[in-house]
Amino acid sequence: MEKLAVPSCELCESPGGQVLWRNALARVVAVEDADYPGFCRVILNRHVAEMTDLAEADRHALVAIVFAVEAALRALLAPDKMNLASLGNVVPHLHWHVIPRFRDDRHFPAPVWAAPARAASPRRAVAPQALADALAARLGPAAPA
Repeated sequence: MEKLAVPSCELCESPGGQVLWRNALARVVAVEDADYPGFCRVILNRHVAEMTDLAEADRHALVAIVFAVEAALRALLAPDKMNLASLGNVVPHLHWHVIPRFRDDRHFPAPVWAAPARAASPRRAVAPQALADALAARLGPAAPA
């Protein structure tokens, strides 16, 4: 059952990161993590816990946004691998993690939430505006906040 917002939900109460793109369904935010440049979340704009709680058209639209974020990050950063994850065990508000991965990152080949395998890796950078522009090129202009 869909809910508009839940007061105790972190992703209902805040953007969840720097908003790069949004429409009526979802927003794409940059996650501030120095070890993982380009780490983004695609966050549903209403409180839902699971993909199957969404109508089929919304499921397809949300996944299309996830894929567009992946494509934009691949074009900008040329990572060795992309990780896509929808967990929600800690914050049960539907969101996807889209994470560019590099063989020399702190956790590779393990998930970014695992114990680090090595010291900090060389820094790569992606300018938030460059990523926002790449998203707009794939998804269309962002809707006003």
